[in-house]
Amino acid sequence: MLKQRSLKSVVRAAGVGLHSGVKVRMSLRPAAPGTGIVFRRIDLDPVVDLPASALLVGDTRMCSCLERDGVRVGTIEHLMSAFAGLGIDNAFVDLDAAEVPILDGSASPFVFLVQSAGIEEQSVAKRFIRVTQPIEVRESEPAGEKWARLEPYDGFRLSFSIGFNHPAIDRTGQRVTIDFAEHSYVREVARARTFGFMQEVEWLHENGLAQGGGLENAVVLDEYRVLNADGLRYGDEFVKHKVLDAIGDLYLLGHPLLASFSAHKSGHALNNALARALLARREAWEYVSFQDRTLAPQTVSRWLTLPAF
Repeated sequence: MLKQRSLKSVVRAAGVGLHSGVKVRMSLRPAAPGTGIVFRRIDLDPVVDLPASALLVGDTRMCSCLERDGVRVGTIEHLMSAFAGLGIDNAFVDLDAAEVPILDGSASPFVFLVQSAGIEEQSVAKRFIRVTQPIEVRESEPAGEKWARLEPYDGFRLSFSIGFNHPAIDRTGQRVTIDFAEHSYVREVARARTFGFMQEVEWLHENGLAQGGGLENAVVLDEYRVLNADGLRYGDEFVKHKVLDAIGDLYLLGHPLLASFSAHKSGHALNNALARALLARREAWEYVSFQDRTLAPQTVSRWLTLPAF
């Protein structure tokens, strides 16, 4: 049987929020089977729980933010991506501020934290969402179209393309396909960092965003080049970070996907619109579990094999 997974022990980290700039302490804790991922604002009295759900996503400006009864938890996508990449079904995320710490701007530190805590299989079958009918969302814009699509696929595959008019990005790969039957999340996706442009900093700060951003937690570009002294971690780091974000945003469906995801210039808002559209079309998907591991798609057995960090 393919079993649900949680953490073996509690693990803690501290950092700053990318957008708030506020210091935040975080604890990742084990949770019982069927709990899902639950963010907890322990700085509030009483403590407020925010389940990781696409239907609770409110603000999608530069991040995915859960909102419930006026309480927020922002920038959840990198941690959610790490949970998805390591097959964690159930965990509590305790926070003493309104944003998950950005750490180095990728999912890699969260992967390290989860692996440090240890992963424990639980006695209940893992539940997947298998897409049975294509579903697509589109957003028109002056420069063209943004779109995102889910289609039936016996595994989990993501294809993403971006289109930035910037010389440093033009020199990198702007299209990538990651199929977890062939690729390792930890080695080929998790280290891709968020990125931003110096010319946007003033606007971002005026709108209360990127207050904690810098070269230590993002790839930063001026009009011509990457400013980080250590350069890029992948030759196609920009588009791979978009894949990393999409994995985290789609994991807000509450279960791992069996589907092919493809997108062009999608972001948090469109990723969330796609997840909501899928949930609203109950005839377009089904729950599946695998009592016999040998009957699971190759993607699943490879995806859920712990890689070396």
